[in-house]
Amino acid sequence: MLKKALLVSAMLIAPTTVAAAEDPPMGFFITSVSPGDGANLGGLEGADAYCQKLAEAAGTTGRTWRAYLSTEEDGKRGTSARNRIGDGPWYNAVSELIAVDIDQLHLNPNIVKRTALDENGNRVKGRGDSPNEHDILTGSMADGTAYFPDDNDHTCSNWTSNGEGSAQVGHHDRHGGGNTSWNSAHASRGCSAEDLTRTGGAGLFMCFAAD
Repeated sequence: MLKKALLVSAMLIAPTTVAAAEDPPMGFFITSVSPGDGANLGGLEGADAYCQKLAEAAGTTGRTWRAYLSTEEDGKRGTSARNRIGDGPWYNAVSELIAVDIDQLHLNPNIVKRTALDENGNRVKGRGDSPNEHDILTGSMADGTAYFPDDNDHTCSNWTSNGEGSAQVGHHDRHGGGNTSWNSAHASRGCSAEDLTRTGGAGLFMCFAAD
């Protein structure tokens, strides 16, 4: 009886360790601001570096970030955004699941105005806001692949032009003139900051953790 009492007493006073469930780290965001030169992002390298900079400034470290952008090449398909961003899963800044993998991301992603947040967890302006900034640079077709060579510029000269050219954009809020695609709604009017604004954007783009 004494042994039993001592055992119960020890159990009551012994410290208990409960593993706290950690929220999954951010793996997706829309840039809160553009680099400031229209669609000239410094190419893919500059865009990736900008994603890295914003993510780390927001407190997410130790991850490798890639911009969701495609490129174009003469005579063949360019680099595809879908092939740059890893395998998933990806969560936004408040730990909401965006997609478990590449297939879900392009077939049925959890990307709407409420979930397509910037790196600080803030909503990006869309339809109903002033100004509407729902045009998100992608240069991509709906399946995330780059365009085959044609007579049109879809990537503002591979993200180096702030003047002539055009870029394919998506609507992060899934609204606007019947264009509900998050990554391939229409072409921009031009590549300058002014033209991107007139179309309904602000030179923003999406970043994904590729590790």
